[in-house]
Amino acid sequence: MSEDLLEVSGGCYCGGVRYRAKGVMPQVTECHCSQCRKQAGHRYAVVEAKTSRLEIAGADKISWFRASPEGERGFCSVCGSTLFWKSSEEDFSAILAASIDEPNDLEVTKHIFVESKGGYYEITDGLPQFEGYDRPVTAG
Repeated sequence: MSEDLLEVSGGCYCGGVRYRAKGVMPQVTECHCSQCRKQAGHRYAVVEAKTSRLEIAGADKISWFRASPEGERGFCSVCGSTLFWKSSEEDFSAILAASIDEPNDLEVTKHIFVESKGGYYEITDGLPQFEGYDRPVTAG
């Protein structure tokens, strides 16, 4: 996997929202928290980007839902595609990996909020797992 920063482009299912982001790390984080699972219907898989380096065409078609004081979630108001999680306090956005155009150089590297994952699946890929953002899951 490359450590180089990427420029990615992508969009929603109907094509009404398109975006380009510069300075994106190729590492994908899978989030298993209940908010992500409720919105996406399964776990979230995201890459990190600075909000200030994210250009959006069709931004008028994005609906924003404030899921918590920390951030809001953006989705296409036409087709419902989940696209972003944006921090309320920092220059930080998470972009849904599935919305990024293929081919790309992305690779899943870790799982977060595994303590609240759905009971209907197991995480068996051997990648690092965290209880929250940065608390490693420990055996025992």
